Amino acid sequence: MPKIVAERADVIPVLAEIFRENGFEGASLSLIARETGLGKGSLYHFFPKGKEQMASEVLGEIDGWFESRVYRPLREGDDPAKAIRTMCDEVDAYFRSGQRVCLIGAFALDNVRDRFSLAIRDYFARWQQSLADALIRMNHDARQANDLAEDAVLSIQGALVLARAMDDSGVFSRAMARVAARLNV
Repeated sequence: MPKIVAERADVIPVLAEIFRENGFEGASLSLIARETGLGKGSLYHFFPKGKEQMASEVLGEIDGWFESRVYRPLREGDDPAKAIRTMCDEVDAYFRSGQRVCLIGAFALDNVRDRFSLAIRDYFARWQQSLADALIRMNHDARQANDLAEDAVLSIQGALVLARAMDDSGVFSRAMARVAARLNV
């Protein structure tokens, strides 16, 4: 059933779900129009550069969410262990315990990777670096912190894929528990 949108900001979350479920190439303008309840003319009014602009703005929205809810608390929080626990909780909620695809990860694996390479690279690099910063503040040496951060992001992203493939959100929940345990939070 189409979603009713009143303004441009209402379209972004709907677009995100369309791209998550169909990929960039599979999200035709006809599908986007049907799911948003907007005609193609209205879509181009909101997004004059078309589907690529839609995807860029969705990626920007995701980036803003992760910056405020995950990266900044990891980098700047007074209690780094609490910030890491919060990261685990926020990530679990964001990905709906493994039932929601990571759109940035999906774009990284798709043939549109090059179009959005800076946003994709920045998302993963900032996540790893922010987590490593928190781990360093927990008295890990830099190399160990970087390794742990990389392993955590790998585990989370891999768990998303496996949970989806197995249609078992327990895979993601167990992986998140192991991530928290490895990070000592």
